[in-house]
Amino acid sequence: MTNNDILRRLRYTFDLKDNTVVEIFALADFTVTEEQVVTWLKKDEDKSFTKINDVTLALFLNGFINLKRGKRDGKASVPEKKLNNNMVFQKLRIALNLKAEDIVDILQGVDFPLSKHELSSFFRKPDNKHYRECKDQILRNFLLGLQLQFRPSDRNVDV
Repeated sequence: MTNNDILRRLRYTFDLKDNTVVEIFALADFTVTEEQVVTWLKKDEDKSFTKINDVTLALFLNGFINLKRGKRDGKASVPEKKLNNNMVFQKLRIALNLKAEDIVDILQGVDFPLSKHELSSFFRKPDNKHYRECKDQILRNFLLGLQLQFRPSDRNVDV
């Protein structure tokens, strides 16, 4: 999945207005304009479309964690220079305070069965022998499951 696609889906799922997205970035001590947000949310074919890089998406996700859970005391989280699906999944899990059972239920809601054991492999350190890469299909289904949970009236809409 592209970073822009992840941002689009999260914006839709949580009904975030452009100015709210700007505020979420501010919670991670990063300044963006509504114009930047608009270009990130455009369709890929649009001439004014701009790709969002890994650091910027990491900053958004850190701000999203701060929005949902509150800022931690001490130093602000340093954004990752390189993001992968596992990191995105982990940040969303933290932001939404989800337990393994919650995630399994969310995935079950989109007919994507996954055991707790399989799920835990995504949240391990990459050098752990039980670490597993989170493929696009899994992250996409998780985001769709979140959409169905937070926007149940939009059951037939896939962003």
